Amino acid sequence: MGMAIRRAGPGDRERVVRLLDDAFQDDPVSGWVFPGSEYRRATHPRMMAAFTDVVLAEGRIDLTADEAACALWMPVPAGAHAADGDGPARLRAAVDPANERVELIGRLTTGIHPADLAHEYLWMIGVAPGRQGEGLGTALMARVLKRCDRDRVPAYLEASSARSRALYERLGFRTLTERVLDLPDGPRMWPMWREPRS
Repeated sequence: MGMAIRRAGPGDRERVVRLLDDAFQDDPVSGWVFPGSEYRRATHPRMMAAFTDVVLAEGRIDLTADEAACALWMPVPAGAHAADGDGPARLRAAVDPANERVELIGRLTTGIHPADLAHEYLWMIGVAPGRQGEGLGTALMARVLKRCDRDRVPAYLEASSARSRALYERLGFRTLTERVLDLPDGPRMWPMWREPRS
């Protein structure tokens, strides 16, 4: 697509957190975890910061050169995803100790995450609200999916909206219908898997 993309480093932490916070303020799952716009504005950035820190340490964050979009990727070895049973509780303690949904979302998504095969996990992809629909997310994903195809590695993600699910389907992901997650009194999440293409 000819779009300049670079790998984010520790010096990009704050801009990535701000970008993710802006991109996910109106996301159905973020609204479920942090109900009420004032509460979400005050608390949501702490969750985005926690996610950013994990991926900076253990994965890869790709950032468009204009800093309008980023993608957080984690390499997941076979059988390793469910190994950290205390992760959701630690996340809740760090982000919002009184909010059980912070921990619950971690436990529920861990429960639907395929753990048998090594894969690349698209933890999050965020595009600045004013820039959505320009192909930035597709360009970010295409870069990693090309590598997945070359190295014969599957990819996995959870779509949090019907719109994002349609985008991922166009990129070769299929919904794991037996693992679809309906959050208690909340929205649906679609786990999606992509086999490498030849």
